[in-house]
Amino acid sequence: MENSASNLSIKQALQAQSQQLLPIITQVLTTLHFSEVVHQRITQQNHEHTQNIENTYYQGLTRAQHTRFGHVMIKWQLSDAAYRISPNLTHEADVLAAINALSRIEDNAISPPLLAHHCINVQILEQPQKLVIVVMPYYSNGSLAGQLNVQNQHLLTAPQKHHFITQSAHLIANLHQAGWLHNDIKPSNILLDTSCDSSLLNNAGASSLMPNLLLTDFALAEMFNELKEGSPAGTPAYLAPERWQGKGATVQSDIYAFGVMMVEILAGRRPFQVSVNSNDKLKAWAIQHCQQPIPKLSSEYSRYQCMVDKALAKRVERRYRSMEEVLEGLERL
Repeated sequence: MENSASNLSIKQALQAQSQQLLPIITQVLTTLHFSEVVHQRITQQNHEHTQNIENTYYQGLTRAQHTRFGHVMIKWQLSDAAYRISPNLTHEADVLAAINALSRIEDNAISPPLLAHHCINVQILEQPQKLVIVVMPYYSNGSLAGQLNVQNQHLLTAPQKHHFITQSAHLIANLHQAGWLHNDIKPSNILLDTSCDSSLLNNAGASSLMPNLLLTDFALAEMFNELKEGSPAGTPAYLAPERWQGKGATVQSDIYAFGVMMVEILAGRRPFQVSVNSNDKLKAWAIQHCQQPIPKLSSEYSRYQCMVDKALAKRVERRYRSMEEVLEGLERL
């Protein structure tokens, strides 16, 4: 009980401090010609997994209007200038810039455009802080995760599901061809382009509607020629068995995450589940991914089963070797 009370007091202190920061963030954004600022999310992270407030840095997601860019989404990160944070928004901005440049050359968008990137020194309570800001367009239709929630999933038609799977596969294949691993493939990191009508997306009769998709959140992305052991892992629900065993990221670990997402799109739920009451969720996830058999799809989608089995193979050598192979399988379907 004493430990729980201590954790609660730390959490309350962090929440109080974070609320004091938002007006400062708003003021900085205003000087950069942003208006109608709406803070959607703020989270606290700790350096070296400590629970010390002085070691805390903050990350946020904010919507706003800009005189030049229109309706935008802003990702920001505030930290003590003395600390080096990894992964961070500066890395993500660099990845976005590299991918955007390649997309312009090949006229094939993989990610949202990077509209602006700012690194600003600010003083908070007489302490030097570093504020990193990354600006991208706001996508009103949200992410693929929104289409897979309980309210919308049953409205999706089979052609729409196939389109989501195929377009996602193309995005990942193009990213790999550009020389990058994503390392955190999941529905919430795939945006629906604003060119499609969200009201039609939720219409079961609109089977011909095929929205464009874009990959986002490159905080964990790595270049093929810079892969290293022990690199930051992605989301537990999408993490390949070999990553749980301490091995580095590969094309096959992105393919495994795609396989999890494929089942999620088709069946409305992920292939592996962990109880919310689990005392050790990471251990529970590791057991699920490394030991539990791949579930069978319903008869309606049984034609995808062989692809799911190969994408989610426990052993890397039995998995698809590339996303091009995945696309070939989807074309045969």
